[in-house]
Amino acid sequence: MLTHIYIRDFAIIETLDLELQTGMSALTGETGAGKSILVDAIGLVLGDRADSGVVRHGAKNAEITLSVDINSTPIAQKWLEDQALDRDDTCILRRVISATGKSRAWINGSPSNLGLLRQLGEQLVEIHGQHEHQSLMKKEKQRQLLDDFANNDTLLNKLTKSYQQWKQVNEQFEYLTSQHSDYQAKLDLLRFQTQELDTLELAENEYQALDKEYDRLSNSEQLLEVCKQSIQQLYDADEQSLYSQLSAINADIEQQKSLDEHFNEPHELLLSAQIQIQEASDLLRQHQDAIALDPERLNWVENRLSEIHNLSRKHQTTPENLYEKWNLLNAELKALDTDDYDLDALDAKRKQLKTDYTQQAEKLSKKRQIAAKKLAKGVTSAMQELGMQGGLFNVAVIFNKENKVSAYGLDQIEFEVSANPGQPLKPLIKVASGGELSRISLAIQMIAAQQVTLPALIFDEVDSGIGGGTAEVVGQQLQRIGNKLQVLCVTHLPQVASQAHHHYKVSKVKGKSSTSTAMLKLDHQQRVEEIARMMGGVEITDSTLNLAEEMLEA
Repeated sequence: MLTHIYIRDFAIIETLDLELQTGMSALTGETGAGKSILVDAIGLVLGDRADSGVVRHGAKNAEITLSVDINSTPIAQKWLEDQALDRDDTCILRRVISATGKSRAWINGSPSNLGLLRQLGEQLVEIHGQHEHQSLMKKEKQRQLLDDFANNDTLLNKLTKSYQQWKQVNEQFEYLTSQHSDYQAKLDLLRFQTQELDTLELAENEYQALDKEYDRLSNSEQLLEVCKQSIQQLYDADEQSLYSQLSAINADIEQQKSLDEHFNEPHELLLSAQIQIQEASDLLRQHQDAIALDPERLNWVENRLSEIHNLSRKHQTTPENLYEKWNLLNAELKALDTDDYDLDALDAKRKQLKTDYTQQAEKLSKKRQIAAKKLAKGVTSAMQELGMQGGLFNVAVIFNKENKVSAYGLDQIEFEVSANPGQPLKPLIKVASGGELSRISLAIQMIAAQQVTLPALIFDEVDSGIGGGTAEVVGQQLQRIGNKLQVLCVTHLPQVASQAHHHYKVSKVKGKSSTSTAMLKLDHQQRVEEIARMMGGVEITDSTLNLAEEMLEA
């Protein structure tokens, strides 16, 4: 149940901090006092869209915080666990809307988005608005209401998954059928290209290695000559070598060390240079021995590089990227050359999926037909109580395997009504009288609400257009629902308000420069006065007060 709501700077509400009660609560007040603002605020914190217009004039932002006791709502508890959100017996939803229109939301202190708020809200509260009868004219709304009444969520989820599986395979089949010739040509080309590169058997980084080897082999004579001359000049040229000359110089410097210590460091550096020259000569000698003049190997490398260059040009890539191109073509061929592109296999698969889908749709249809009879019986009975004696209500559920496949099954669902005795049933959309449509809509809502498993229901002036004994019946129906669930009812009818377990009065508070909305929980005497005011008249008389007292005690 909804336990607490805090509202700041929303519409004409400056600050509202309200504890909510179990059972049926009536919200009443003068026209324009802002009775529906509370409902709007709850809708926003449950994920409705908003704009900057909801922010109180002069304020930077509006804030709404709703606390909900989910101790007896396991579906909401599981949802929070599935979303990895903190779960306690109380779930706290918060939303802040800035004057620039930006919106932020939190669930149990964790940042959230409107989609998640909406998902959670659908498991906590059901809101019925005063224009509900307009949406009931739409067949999708009728289908949704019947499925909600029948608790078809599990079957619908299974059917939706089955539909999506069939749809995916069917679309693939239709696409490949239309593209079959192009597909076959593409497949043949890929097979030819990969076979050509398979024959080359190129290794990763082979081209780079061969390119370097070619440079070495083609310049081996030059490399040998450089090694030979360098070794000669560095070490082997007896007294003319660089090593010998450094040795002579260093011997002279060494003789001067005893006379001048500044010769020590140059002496050490020249010794190091001699060692490095000797090491360099050794390395060059080793490399000279390793360099081989190999014309056959050079010829093979030239031919191999030529093959790589030719295929690179043919496949419109560089020699360095030919190996990667080969892998990409193989991957593309592997993706295309599978059973997924086998038209016969795909056709058989989609037919089997269609059969599975049809069986599930038929199972859903049977459950809908059972629920349709129950809903029709309940609404017909409610119509009598709402002053439509002799009226009939029916829910037509027609299953047809030839209907267009959808995520919601193969049924044609139509709400049908006969408003007066002797009149044939007609689609709800063809009911001409606005008053009749309002009463029928109200009857549907009252019966559908009895099946709701959510912890809270909100009715926002759904009783507009009725009065007298009919209004009293509506109040009694809401009270019965309130005995099982939490019901918030915005109403202008004393007959409805008097049936509530709790009563809140909404009023305007005028300040020096602005007007705000206040909400007060009424005690018994205050309820008597408010019911008397709602009954009308310029002046509240003792007889009006007495009648109000009787209504509350009835």
